[in-house]
Amino acid sequence: MTSSDNFKETLKQQADIVRIVGDYVKLKKAGAQNFSGLCPFHSEKTPSFSVHATRQFFHCFGCGASGDVFSFVQKVENISFPEAVRLIAQKLGVPMPKVAFSSPAEAKDAQLRMALLDVHERAVVFFQQCLRRPEGARAREYLKGRGLDDEMIARFRIGYAPDSGFQLRDALRREFDEELLRESGLFSWKEGAQASTLSRQQEQVLRSAQDDNAVDGSDANEDALMSNTDQPPPDAGGPKREARSSKLEASSAIYSKFRNRVMFPIANEQGKVIAFTGRTLAIDEKAGPKYLNSPETKIYSKSRVLFNLDNAKEAIRKLDYTILVEGQMDCISVFAAGFHNVVASSGTAFTELQTKLLGRFSKNIIVNFDPDTAGARATERTLGLLVEEEFNIRVLTLEAGFDPDLFIRRKGKDAYGAALRKSQKYFDYLIDRARAQFGARSPEAKVKAVNHLLPHIQRVPSRIVRDELAMEISQKLGIDSTVLRQELKHTATNRSASAVKESSVAQITGAERVLIRALASARQMQSSEERTSARDGTDEEFDPSRQAQYALESERLHEGLASESLIAALLSSGPESSEPLELTKSEEDRRLLASILMHEEEELTPETVEGAIRGLRRISLRRRLEEVQRSVLRSGLSKEDQNALLQERVRLKRALADPGLDDTAGRAS
Repeated sequence: MTSSDNFKETLKQQADIVRIVGDYVKLKKAGAQNFSGLCPFHSEKTPSFSVHATRQFFHCFGCGASGDVFSFVQKVENISFPEAVRLIAQKLGVPMPKVAFSSPAEAKDAQLRMALLDVHERAVVFFQQCLRRPEGARAREYLKGRGLDDEMIARFRIGYAPDSGFQLRDALRREFDEELLRESGLFSWKEGAQASTLSRQQEQVLRSAQDDNAVDGSDANEDALMSNTDQPPPDAGGPKREARSSKLEASSAIYSKFRNRVMFPIANEQGKVIAFTGRTLAIDEKAGPKYLNSPETKIYSKSRVLFNLDNAKEAIRKLDYTILVEGQMDCISVFAAGFHNVVASSGTAFTELQTKLLGRFSKNIIVNFDPDTAGARATERTLGLLVEEEFNIRVLTLEAGFDPDLFIRRKGKDAYGAALRKSQKYFDYLIDRARAQFGARSPEAKVKAVNHLLPHIQRVPSRIVRDELAMEISQKLGIDSTVLRQELKHTATNRSASAVKESSVAQITGAERVLIRALASARQMQSSEERTSARDGTDEEFDPSRQAQYALESERLHEGLASESLIAALLSSGPESSEPLELTKSEEDRRLLASILMHEEEELTPETVEGAIRGLRRISLRRRLEEVQRSVLRSGLSKEDQNALLQERVRLKRALADPGLDDTAGRAS
């Protein structure tokens, strides 16, 4: 075993899978050693995802996903195995040794992700420095006008992207090559662009600065580019100057995507910066969009990220609810007001993946989007996704003309807190919207209002809740509840709801379950030649796996049973097999094994294991007796064969009557 393997095993022993999984899935106690929750890998309404605290593995009985703490993090974060090891080590505060990758492709992908994180970290520092410089004065004035003090600016690592398209590029190219900079999403370029895209004056200034300031880390290049003073061109000639000219031409094709903007870093759940939103300070026609977001990259997917979740997740868990707003400034203002359980969608409409992400921390949410028409439509789309995931939803509608940021600046944090407490239940909000939009007096208006509400009701998974909503809507709109229920029933038949059904677990006996648990309890399987059974009295410590292995291998009691393939896989596993669910390649056997291990209530004692062995002996004898009785009735048997079968039948009946196969064995079978 290599030092890397030793580290992984040590880390695995320190990593409590219940705590690690609990960062992603809201778990509830479901037995002595089990915890259950909604599976993060497929959509479900009833929990089929289980974590075993003692055996340190997870299994979903819906989609079949299973494994240890490393495979869980690898799957849920969509990262490579070495990255999962690194992430768990970071969570536990354990220093990492040098990681070995399983393939060149995996190494390249992981190294690209790590390099992109480094690029973004350097960019954050660069933007922060620019904010503090004289050219950042207007950005500082803007942030002050939005009510942000130095503490909040530092907390959210807000910065300023200068108006030049080359300062960030030149600062980063000291450490990173151009190919990586293009992958980062921070730059734009024109294919085939030459150094001539720079003005002649900028070329001269930049080259002069490069000659006069050769020390890495100097800000002279940026300062030179920012100045507009005329400067004579440097002397021509010389190999060094020609090399610098070539380097200039090679890099001048790319330029900063973000210019003259206040920069808001977007971090992943672990707090690593993976993208930016830039708010323009320009007011002319060429300023571009008011808010500009990073494009999707290897480390950034808009649909999977929620702004401020890294800061908010602990408060969400503690308070057991989330405040969801639309933009970064709204989110920062609400956070600065003391409501730390606030997140924002990141430059896109709220998505199903973001809904599942929030569901890991709490199923209670207050949605506070802008009250204008577009904001109301966005709220309804968001509500629909949250309804399908069975969130307990409330909607906060502020006064017309107020978003959360402006409301807090004008009326204060206490007023916002009071507004949160008065937020509406989500269907009360929708009913009020329907009444305001269509009215509820004429039959035509009622039809329109009901048609508006029906799609939202249909999203509700629970039939009981749908019936309650139908009653409430009928009362508020003055409609016969029976008619509304019939309409709901009619539309419900047309619903297309995909649900992953739990596969049926093979019907096996209690004796099989006990012996499978016993076999899986071994950290390593050894042959009977190396170790003898505990029943022979030669072992000081009871080992249920050896006791079960001895009986099954010598008597082949599992042959012909529903669990035969699983038991055979457990028996044939070598010393290198340490994970129970890795002992079999069959998906059905993995589900069966997980089902058994997730429900192991009875302690494994010598008496329990011996009782299970006797139970399988009884099953084996009964099965053989049935075969003999069928054979006796067959025609064409010789007298000699018939006598042999009759004698065997007598022996089998006597064996079944043996006191050794007592009631305990009978219950096990």
